Amino acid sequence: MSTQTRTKPTPYEKLTEIGIELEPILVASAAFEMAVQSGNLVFVSGHIARRNGAPWQGRLGDGIDTKEGKAAARAAAVDLVATLHGFLGDLGRVKRIVKVMSLVSSSTDYTEQHVVTNGASELLREVFGDGGRHARSAFGVAQLPLGACVEVEMIVEIHEDLDLQVQR
Repeated sequence: MSTQTRTKPTPYEKLTEIGIELEPILVASAAFEMAVQSGNLVFVSGHIARRNGAPWQGRLGDGIDTKEGKAAARAAAVDLVATLHGFLGDLGRVKRIVKVMSLVSSSTDYTEQHVVTNGASELLREVFGDGGRHARSAFGVAQLPLGACVEVEMIVEIHEDLDLQVQR
């Protein structure tokens, strides 16, 4: 019997395993920050879904189906992780994803916002394992900035390591 213990993969190893390369972080283009820290919580601003570097435009139930919406939510979550990496400097500092909120541009009769949001939730679970399990809200809205179909934000708890603590 082996005495070696198997360590769990790092978030970076998981990203590589699922074929995701983090893009440079987004820069706020208005009067807000992309992420702020309060105590051991990091609040990451809403990120609209992007495809090929441009806003992923459209409305669920009116030209975009649930499968495509789920892919858009996943893309927004990838950008959230990139912003978190840029803010923290090391995704290993993430203790857990606490809360995810998703806004889904929807027709008035569309009711699968929660399924669309699974795209973001599943990505976070893939990258952070059990630390990616989170509370969540999903809302249907009439319109999002730049005509985007999905916007996702999150709250993240980080490990309290005074040597790594960055004042933000």
